[in-house]
Amino acid sequence: MNLVLQIFTLLGAMCMFLYGMTLMSEGLQKAAGDKMRSFLASMTSNRFKGILTGIVVTALIQSSSGTTVMVVSMVNAGLLALGNAIGVVMGAHIGTTVTSWLMALFGFSYDITTFAIPFIAVGFCFMITNKRKYKSIGEFIIGFSLLLIGLVTMKDSVPDLNQYPDTLAFVKNLTSFGMGSVIIFTLIGTIITVVLQASSAAMALTMVFVANGWINFEMAAGMVLGENIGTTITANLAASVANYSAKRTALAHTTINTIGVIMALILFKPLMALIGVMVEAIGFPDPVAAFHDMNVLSMSPELQKSMLFGVCCLHTTFNMVNTLILVWFIPQIEKLVTKMIPTPKGTEEVFKLKYIQGGPLSTAELSLDVAKQEIVHFSEICQKDFAYVRNAINEKDEDRFNELRAKLIKYEENTDKMEYNIAAFLNEVCKGDISDKTVLKIRSMYKIIGELESLGDSSEAIGRILQRKLSYKAYFDENIFKKLNRMVDLVDEAYSNMTKLLGNGSDLTSEDISSAKDIEYRINEYRNTLREEHIINIEENSEYNYQTGVFYMDIVAELEKMGDFIINIAEAQVLEKA
Repeated sequence: MNLVLQIFTLLGAMCMFLYGMTLMSEGLQKAAGDKMRSFLASMTSNRFKGILTGIVVTALIQSSSGTTVMVVSMVNAGLLALGNAIGVVMGAHIGTTVTSWLMALFGFSYDITTFAIPFIAVGFCFMITNKRKYKSIGEFIIGFSLLLIGLVTMKDSVPDLNQYPDTLAFVKNLTSFGMGSVIIFTLIGTIITVVLQASSAAMALTMVFVANGWINFEMAAGMVLGENIGTTITANLAASVANYSAKRTALAHTTINTIGVIMALILFKPLMALIGVMVEAIGFPDPVAAFHDMNVLSMSPELQKSMLFGVCCLHTTFNMVNTLILVWFIPQIEKLVTKMIPTPKGTEEVFKLKYIQGGPLSTAELSLDVAKQEIVHFSEICQKDFAYVRNAINEKDEDRFNELRAKLIKYEENTDKMEYNIAAFLNEVCKGDISDKTVLKIRSMYKIIGELESLGDSSEAIGRILQRKLSYKAYFDENIFKKLNRMVDLVDEAYSNMTKLLGNGSDLTSEDISSAKDIEYRINEYRNTLREEHIINIEENSEYNYQTGVFYMDIVAELEKMGDFIINIAEAQVLEKA
């Protein structure tokens, strides 16, 4: 019964560790998510800056999985190129080693609960304030405290194998196959990390096991290597519903660590010798030579430190050497993953979202970046739709016109679907803890996607007008075609300017808004000119009959409405900046 209680205590402590890690990471991302995203986007212009960025961000949020998921989401949103993202992932591998050093230095030598519990009180004081930023800082402090308490409880709840001979014999048997045992423990480390979805938690378990004498240092080394493969699963899961670039980023993460583990296993003996030299340089005995078998389960504090620092040295050395070697092969890795996940042939259905592939991301800021990219994509689709409007207006062959009319109907259905799906995504973002500034951004996005959907409606409406014109056998002469094409040119100019402004986003200037208003003014003025000419023609019946004039003016009116929808989109972006 005592063993069962110890096991459940160990599991509970591990869950507390994991929850603390999650709370700490999410709290920091909420407190500095927007700045962290900007830092990631601005500091990745080359592979070396990307590595440095990955180190800094991961050291701050204490989660390489958190960094890689953030990177995958930014690649999915088109904010990071694949090659630069690979550099950030490499840096994340180095940054995550900070956690193991903190655990080795403080988690096994001091009674950290003496200050971890008071820290919870400090975090609670932050949590009860009204400011969102302070609440997020409070989450970070409480998460860090729970992580420390969970680590100490894990350490204290590990059963003494001397009391369980059968278990001891089983563990001894696993460690008796030489290099085969190392591979077995590499697989064990991979599986544990996949199950826990946190390499830091798996690393904590490894350190607890080796500190309590369950496994010798070489087996612990195997677990550490396996954990570096297992940690890539989180990013692959995040990318499973993302676009092809994001999937390639996650696969690159797996490829880098797998190559590193294979090299480490091939050079395992020299690697162990190097770690022994490094630990001795710190002032502790060689962990491999000092504790090579499982006969002694009670270790002195010095030997325990040797084991713990050995694990940290291995973890750090593996990731640094692997990065230093593979950083020169980033272009080749990029080509490899692109070949393994090729872009599918043919054009995707236009209604399929390009960037939004699942629910909201870890922070509202990242989610809105994805939504912004999707809205730009939406505007590009609307502009493609308008190209069919131009062709339909000028098409004189009935069969060809019917094909164009079918495309306009399809695009109108697609814009309806895109508006619905983007709105559904924004609805989910709204359910989270968001700032007033984020509320304004979301409100602006709702307005924009509504106007874009209206553009699709107007395109289809022009198709209907042309269909009625065809059924009435009305005829447009070259002069009408010339005037309509002039109107189409103005609206097309407005479309191009709209897509450009949406791409600029928060960098929108007063000159940008002025240019949009100028185009809309010219559309209105030309509409007024055509209307006045039409009235004169109706009075004099000089150019075309009344029915033809109705179809002509209806098309002009729809084109002018498009200009109104486009200027509304520009004004909605001003609302976002308010």
